[in-house]
Amino acid sequence: MTDPAAVPVIEGRGLSKQFRGAAKQSIDALSEVSFRVMPASLTALVGPDGAGKTTLIRLMAGLMSADSGELTVLGVDPSRDPQTIQNRIGYMPQRFGLYEDLSVQENLDLYADLHGVSQAERRARYPELMDMTALGPFTRRLAGKLSGGMKQKLGLACSLVRSPDLLLLDEPTVGVDPLSRRELWDIIDRLVREKGVPVLLSTAYLDEAGRCDHVVVLHEGKVLAEGVPGDVTKAADGRTFAVRAQAGEPARELQARLLDEPDVLDATPEAGLVRVVRRAGTGDGPIAGLEATAVPARFEDAFMVLMQPDAAPKDKAPSAGADMKLDHPPAAGGDGPVVEVRDLVKRFGDFVAVDKVSFEVRRGEIFGLLGPNGAGKTTTFRMLCGLLNATSGVLKISGADLKRSPASARQKIGYVAQKFSLYAQLSVSENLDFFASAYGLHGARRRERIDWAVGQFELGPFAQQLGGQLPGGYKQRLATAAALLHEPDILFLDEATSGADPLARREFWRRITALAKQGVTVIVTTHFMVEAEYCDRIAILDSGRVLAQGSPTEIRARGVTPDNADPTMEDAFIAVIEAARTPASGEKAA
Repeated sequence: MTDPAAVPVIEGRGLSKQFRGAAKQSIDALSEVSFRVMPASLTALVGPDGAGKTTLIRLMAGLMSADSGELTVLGVDPSRDPQTIQNRIGYMPQRFGLYEDLSVQENLDLYADLHGVSQAERRARYPELMDMTALGPFTRRLAGKLSGGMKQKLGLACSLVRSPDLLLLDEPTVGVDPLSRRELWDIIDRLVREKGVPVLLSTAYLDEAGRCDHVVVLHEGKVLAEGVPGDVTKAADGRTFAVRAQAGEPARELQARLLDEPDVLDATPEAGLVRVVRRAGTGDGPIAGLEATAVPARFEDAFMVLMQPDAAPKDKAPSAGADMKLDHPPAAGGDGPVVEVRDLVKRFGDFVAVDKVSFEVRRGEIFGLLGPNGAGKTTTFRMLCGLLNATSGVLKISGADLKRSPASARQKIGYVAQKFSLYAQLSVSENLDFFASAYGLHGARRRERIDWAVGQFELGPFAQQLGGQLPGGYKQRLATAAALLHEPDILFLDEATSGADPLARREFWRRITALAKQGVTVIVTTHFMVEAEYCDRIAILDSGRVLAQGSPTEIRARGVTPDNADPTMEDAFIAVIEAARTPASGEKAA
């Protein structure tokens, strides 16, 4: 008799799927993909944008069929009997369809109705879901009024209104702050470890993949590696090092230098150092004349090795963004701040979204605004960009008061929004042409700047493709290119890398580092705490207030505990937020 624990709940053999591209050419979304998912296990799909992760999940959910190959899900072929599969699984796509004008309870009831969940089943299931997601106190709140993290938890609860035999999650933690991400993972872990529900998810966070039982690495529709994360990580063994920046050199600038070294495959700033993955066979000596200290390999190191097969050092091309040059960099000013925010307040009726926020940013600095979903970061951004009027306080951009001279201040600003905010039905060329005109660029100057943007961001092959049809990484490139057409002095980046894969994030930050070096002032929000290491200074907000402000080193020090002498930025972020939310001794929680 076959042991049920040895029978895969999902098995794919030689799966291939093609789509028709913009120029009617065939695109291989999946090519000969084979993999397994075992019972009561947690499996991650990882890979860059366009790797085929979402396509593969949609095949499993019975929403499309493969062109060739075999797929069984819970012993059923989903292409032949999709309804049976959909009756037995929970599925949460990237953009889960919550109804924002319905309450939390009404959303749950709607999905229970769609799945035919009886009233008796609901009475047993709802309390468990509310306890699991901590949404119990918010059942009457409209979904549209929830924070990003709470929306994701509600989406997960709706996927679980009936007890599924399998749960499929497509990037469930994208756009979610570290605290909410930890809470979501607690829920997922409980489902697998306590309930025995097998879970397959895709993720852009490689630390999440590292905590799974099994991982499948996809690239350009092919499986590059599959197995236990620890086994996949061995691809980077003996190749990972830490290099310390020289006095006065920001870690991000050292990273930029090291990325162009012939023996360096990858480099990222981390805790004042730069973490380096060397090319195979390049030894363990100094890198760029600097001492290199061996450090243990991590899953992300192995991912970068798999994504970038080792070429001979002499064949290494300059990394993306290495030649990012502005025609007219910001002029050197005095010693005063370029951005000045003092006692900034924004009220929406009785709700205080931003409460006496103050900070300053100088020319060429990268300043990070961090905080949980709903902390007030985007509201602050919108006021700084002149898109929203402040209730009170001082806002100055390059000395111009936004209240008195909003037009002159806006001319100095570039803004990359949290979600793709260009025109999805216009081509790449049409988007750039429109925004060049909107920024007052005409004639030869407009053509020069558009040509610069197309060349600098490598958009040429996509010039006639609709903006809405671009891969995620190229949407980000187009949005950034449009924001830089008029060569702004100040660049606002509102979660611009949300959902981007590690390769796209490396390219993005290489360009931002080059801009800052030329004098562009950058203010950024992000939920990737590792990106805070690119900043010169950081402010952490919650409930509209600044809780901590300082350099990355100073912020990390806030996370030191007797059990953790060397905290990460994520550790420090969570420590700061939790300390502010915990009532002082002798006080009662609100």
